[in-house]
Amino acid sequence: MSDPIVFVPGLLCTEALFAPQISAFADRPIMVANHREHETIAEIAQHLLKTAPPRFSLLALSMGGYVAMEVLRIAPERVGRLALLSTNSRADTPEQTKRRKFLIELTRKKGFSKVPHLLYPGFVHEMNEENDVLRAIVVEMAMDTGPEAFIRQQTAVFTRPDSRPSLKDIACPTLVVAGDGDRLTPLPIAKEIQQGIPGSNLAVVEGCGHLPTLEAPERTTYLLTEFLNGR
Repeated sequence: MSDPIVFVPGLLCTEALFAPQISAFADRPIMVANHREHETIAEIAQHLLKTAPPRFSLLALSMGGYVAMEVLRIAPERVGRLALLSTNSRADTPEQTKRRKFLIELTRKKGFSKVPHLLYPGFVHEMNEENDVLRAIVVEMAMDTGPEAFIRQQTAVFTRPDSRPSLKDIACPTLVVAGDGDRLTPLPIAKEIQQGIPGSNLAVVEGCGHLPTLEAPERTTYLLTEFLNGR
């Protein structure tokens, strides 16, 4: 029997981020990790492990990838297969941290309603910047997440550790997925992860930005299905 799947969404994302894949994998037990309640990546990972099945496949995007890499440090024996989508093994740069703190202050002083719209263009391929359907999904996920959880998530992200030294210790089958037009975690970042994890593979999704599960759902679901089935 196939392992259950644990999905870990990205910043300001809910289970809707993986809606096409959750539908495709409906024959397996599925859990979507809660990444809204804690202020460190380690705490999120520990909560995931407390609530997850004994052994599972771990599929994580962006911030979810930071959590996944922490899970592999804490309890590698729990993870049968690992898919890292649109993520980064490095710690935040000073410029990134400055931007995150600006958005936290903006949320506290001016409100949260403008934040999803400010972030949306960076989430998607440039050709999707005017995609109203996709924008609506992204904004709805952000509003469902809310300002308090957004602040906790940003705090967890800018205080995350550098995961590059521990990549070599990941021993489970691993797939790294990257959009060719991802401006937040460009292709060289994905290649660095793939090169750091022994035996891992890299799949590039064309015409896609930071959200391949939504921007190219059929292609992404195919890649993940093949991977989970051991092909």
